[in-house]
Amino acid sequence: MQLERILHRHGFGTRKECRALIRAGRVAVAGQVCADPFGEFATAGLVFSVDGVAWPYLESATLMLHKPAGYECSRQPRHHPSVFELLPPPLRARGVQPIGRLDEDTTGLLLFTDDGQLNHQLSSGKRQVAKVYLATTKHPLDVGQIERLRSGVLLADESTPIAAAAAVMLDPHRLRLTLTEGKYHQVKRMLAAVGNRVVALHREAVGGLALPADLAPGQWRWLTPADLACLGGNG
Repeated sequence: MQLERILHRHGFGTRKECRALIRAGRVAVAGQVCADPFGEFATAGLVFSVDGVAWPYLESATLMLHKPAGYECSRQPRHHPSVFELLPPPLRARGVQPIGRLDEDTTGLLLFTDDGQLNHQLSSGKRQVAKVYLATTKHPLDVGQIERLRSGVLLADESTPIAAAAAVMLDPHRLRLTLTEGKYHQVKRMLAAVGNRVVALHREAVGGLALPADLAPGQWRWLTPADLACLGGNG
């Protein structure tokens, strides 16, 4: 594939802008500067760099972000900065979208992809992909609340009770909750339904993929084929 097309597909601008980047000596392939926009490269395993930043060639971009509090999962946020501001411009330009959303005050694992099929698979309630949350509550938890969360609570606008796939009390004010639906404000509404209130919420995992301990708030990284396998996606 021509180098200018590779850059264009990865969000580095129009074809004209990509040609200008290359001719300016700002692009390297396998560590060697390439000034020919029309140079042909095999894409399998290809890594190129722009201004010294390495980028793997990827047909689809799928990544994880450790979302901090204070960011909205929208390209047009209303009251807070957008999570897209935490991603580099080329990723934003190639159209990655969050897989599901986290509230402004919720932290933790947030996935992005430009693969519409993967996004649909992981977002669909029919797939019942587990999401694991660590919730901190205002009032002390008790065994009765945990049992109600496990057996099911009726939320407003829902016709049938919704149960947690798992609910484990860690201490009087913290529990780990596993959900397989994606209802609006679900964790907060479920805790409210049992007479409590969420004061902090953190998503620890999606499917079999956990937020890495070494990924700091605001940082992102690519998903590996092994990560995608944990989600049930295609590597």
